[in-house]
Amino acid sequence: MIGVPMDMGADRRGVDMGPSAIRYASVKEKLNSLGYEVEDLGNLQVPTPESYSVGQQQLKYLREIASVNRELADQVSEIKNRRRFPLILGGDHSIAIGTVAGVAKHHKKMGLIWFDAHGDLNTAETSPSGNIHGMPLSVSLGLGHPDLVEIGGFQPKVQPENIVIIGARQLDEGERKLIRDRGIKVFTMHDIDRLGMGPIMEETLKIVSDGTDGVHLSLDLDGIDPNEAPGVGTPVAGGMTYRESHLAMELLAESEVLTSAEFVEVNPILDTENKTANMAVALIGSVFGEKTL
Repeated sequence: MIGVPMDMGADRRGVDMGPSAIRYASVKEKLNSLGYEVEDLGNLQVPTPESYSVGQQQLKYLREIASVNRELADQVSEIKNRRRFPLILGGDHSIAIGTVAGVAKHHKKMGLIWFDAHGDLNTAETSPSGNIHGMPLSVSLGLGHPDLVEIGGFQPKVQPENIVIIGARQLDEGERKLIRDRGIKVFTMHDIDRLGMGPIMEETLKIVSDGTDGVHLSLDLDGIDPNEAPGVGTPVAGGMTYRESHLAMELLAESEVLTSAEFVEVNPILDTENKTANMAVALIGSVFGEKTL
């Protein structure tokens, strides 16, 4: 387990405290109770925005974010070398650049499940904000600034046909075009309402398991409805319910395909009594096999 207290990828401060909030919600104890041996490697050293210049407005804090993600990719790769399961705690979603890069060194045809209200498929050319937390999935596809795309020494990290986005309800126009052009499978909240989470996870698991050699889960807590998870960096109304989210994690656990995971965008400043971090820990429990009976 590694914490990455990064908030330079977003405009709103506070997600740097996410790893501490998740630990405070007893994530290690939860995993221990399920029979896992947990090695907490602590937090990566992450710069604070006040000490650095924003730099390019369309790629804010590029140098600092790239540096942290290079270190994260190396640490994740080392965990995989030891045949352990990397569990990464964020931090804003820009840290997925490093997580995916580190995992992809060991899984050359990786499946990727992206639980998120957003597509995170922007580039400097399409981003309305210049915030890199809205770019990690496009970077993983080999699109974007070389300092991000080349982390790990190769690109792309994942192919579009091996990606599924679940819970999307706020996409920018450039992201919509990329989804159409690359044929990325997206289950919006409309799809979840209409089809139900069970059938969606069944199809998702078929896609990410088809000819792949591992599956990574990147879960942004803003995929869940803000009434259930208020403490997130960029809340969007109308998200997944508590039970829909747990069902997805339970079905993912039953599939036994998962080889790495990250939980990001917990913002304690915006939270109520650590509710969102507690939910993150509950979801981690489900994805690692916790059951009622």
